[in-house]
Amino acid sequence: MIEKIRAIAAYNAYEHDGKAELKAVVSRFLGLFPDKKGNLSELMPQIKSAVEEINKLTKEEQLKIVEAIFPEWLEKKKVVEEKKLPDLPNVEIGKVVMRLAPSPSGPLHIGHARMAILNDEYVKRYKGKLILRIEDTNPANILPEAYKMIEDDLKWLEVDYQEVVIQSDRFELYYDVMEKLIMMEKAYVSTTPTEIFKAKRQQSIAINERNDPAESNLRRWDKMLNGEFKKGEAYAVIKTDLTHPNPAIRDFIAFRIIETPHPLKGNKYRVYPMMNFSVATDDHFLGLTHVIRGKDHLANTEKQKYIFNYFGWSLPFYLHYGKVSIENSILKTSIIKKGIANGEFKGWDDPRLGTLLAMKKRGINPKAIRRYWVETGIGDVDIKFSWENLYAFNKHIIDPESPRHFFVLNPVKLELILEGIIKVKMPVYPKKEDTPFREYEIRKGQVYITQEDYNKFIGKEIRLKDLGNFKLEEGKLQYIDNDLSKIKQGIPIIHWLQSDFVDFEIVKPDGTIDKGILEKHALNYIGKVNQLERYGYTNILNEKLGYYTHP
Repeated sequence: MIEKIRAIAAYNAYEHDGKAELKAVVSRFLGLFPDKKGNLSELMPQIKSAVEEINKLTKEEQLKIVEAIFPEWLEKKKVVEEKKLPDLPNVEIGKVVMRLAPSPSGPLHIGHARMAILNDEYVKRYKGKLILRIEDTNPANILPEAYKMIEDDLKWLEVDYQEVVIQSDRFELYYDVMEKLIMMEKAYVSTTPTEIFKAKRQQSIAINERNDPAESNLRRWDKMLNGEFKKGEAYAVIKTDLTHPNPAIRDFIAFRIIETPHPLKGNKYRVYPMMNFSVATDDHFLGLTHVIRGKDHLANTEKQKYIFNYFGWSLPFYLHYGKVSIENSILKTSIIKKGIANGEFKGWDDPRLGTLLAMKKRGINPKAIRRYWVETGIGDVDIKFSWENLYAFNKHIIDPESPRHFFVLNPVKLELILEGIIKVKMPVYPKKEDTPFREYEIRKGQVYITQEDYNKFIGKEIRLKDLGNFKLEEGKLQYIDNDLSKIKQGIPIIHWLQSDFVDFEIVKPDGTIDKGILEKHALNYIGKVNQLERYGYTNILNEKLGYYTHP
């Protein structure tokens, strides 16, 4: 207890230019140990003595004392003013309409979160409407359960959309718009092999059907819809500028024939819109005012503008942010699907994946993800994703609510040699005044420390956290004393367990597994991220398994 009183006084001094104030120390002490209120008069001489002693020390010495007993109090608290996204132009409060446009090939990942959060932030700022538009016009790549997964992911991210639109419900609209473009001679239907079409487009040369009258192209369009062409025999094209300096923007295919059954529509449709056509059509008919997306869509934006201009539709405001590279995580849906199928991955929430399901299972708070992407902003510079920054935001959020416990990795069993009983009382939430405690009576017998600590400190004097000072020898720990002054002298402080523990495994982000023993008290907090001291934050999933969150 004296040790803790000194640390409380040292922290108070650290906060106030090296000088602790008695009243503040007493207040914090009673907040941490309310059961000592009845004994306060007996403890006051010790508290006064601790304050006087601490006030004679240098700030460096005070910090060492705090670090030894309450290291979590010294975590850097970067009180940084949160960045704010820049305002959008052409805004009318209450009239802004924006959209999220994922493909249901799988659940959302950390990269998708950027798109979702930026749109959500703006819609909330301007009291507008956010539409979730699921773009399911490539049936071969659809994962049927992804429709619900996407909605669940967005709800977990606290993204508030007001309407759900499924593109496969809108085929009749797409057909109607295409027919009008053909009649306007702004589009045509071709049976020229696509390799010839692409080669001529590269050379800025028109294929024969481009100059056919609308009636001829409408007949071919009807044949496409009636099933008279097979896959690859015909396709519909939007006219643009064949001399455009970017070949990708020259005449582009708007519809193709697909014979793969659709998970929702079966074989009802065979003529499927390409992304640029369906997106332009929907952005208009859904009343989009602002579109935010990656700059890899810059060429697509130019293609889509042709459709808007042909009809005289009002263009949304387009904002393109820079690309982001996300290392040390697997994001590609096709790789994940294959890995799940062959047993390489345990599921969409495997910790090696960058899915939001994996983030959730590891214990990443959605508010940390939101903070990360807002801080990153919408600049057009390409960036590299920083896991360290995400972890810093997450730690700031979860730390006050994370119970503290011991996890001994690769435990070594030693003989604990001491006389009598040492009573240990450790706070579960050191930063909360009304914290519960873990209380133990420690006797001679077996004790466990990590293999790493054993190898590093054998032959030396160490301190078992909150217990006392011991000599670590081969196969045993010999009690020496509880001299607190050794803390400021730099004695190593390690964690330990004696009897109240369970065998436990922790799955790391790289898929490896750490095995050890977990303080049994932690099982009172299953489903919650715990700070395992000197190890890291871990989401306790059940009595035998946890997922590592981050350091």
